[in-house]
Amino acid sequence: MFRTLRLDAVLIQAVIAGALSFSHLHDLAQAAGQDGWKAWAYPVSVDLLLVAAWRRMRADAGNRDAWLWFAIALIASLGANVATAGMLDMQNVPPWLRILVAGWPALAFLGGTLLAHAPTPAPAPEPDQDLVEGPGPEPVPDMTVERAPDPAPELPPVDPAPPVVPRAAPVPPALLDHARKVADAHRAQTGTPIDAATLRSRLGVPAALADSIAHQLA
Repeated sequence: MFRTLRLDAVLIQAVIAGALSFSHLHDLAQAAGQDGWKAWAYPVSVDLLLVAAWRRMRADAGNRDAWLWFAIALIASLGANVATAGMLDMQNVPPWLRILVAGWPALAFLGGTLLAHAPTPAPAPEPDQDLVEGPGPEPVPDMTVERAPDPAPELPPVDPAPPVVPRAAPVPPALLDHARKVADAHRAQTGTPIDAATLRSRLGVPAALADSIAHQLA
């Protein structure tokens, strides 16, 4: 029974506060030149933006945009309450306030759109049930004794095969003569015999053929 009375009291307080804030926002919008249904639409816009920002903050507490739009809507509501409490001449509203009231719909639309399309954070993965409950009972080790296998018979030693010596690639005589001229020119320039790598780059031949030419020129 006490919980029901407390809930009713909270609802009554919320209705009273909402009605007063709604009326203040309407009076301020009407004093700023917004008459008819437009003056009633302003408090609805402010309260909806406040609720939308609050819902986004509950879903994602780290969303800075939600906190920003909640602060903007709260300042608009509190500003209307303070302005209509005698702090502002309602018969002679300053131009800057008229500009703020006239620009509020676009600002509220922008805030509502950003809040509606903000990405919702993914829920945290649930912990593995096996890890939560802890490891199960340890398995009982198998006590079966297996007989050791018989040793493999010894094989007679096998002589290793002789190493295979790569056969030198055949060199055409014309290519060998050309290579000899290149080698002589290299020796005249550097004073050292030409190596296989230099022959390969100068003649444009494979590595095996360059090694064979270098071997014959040595």
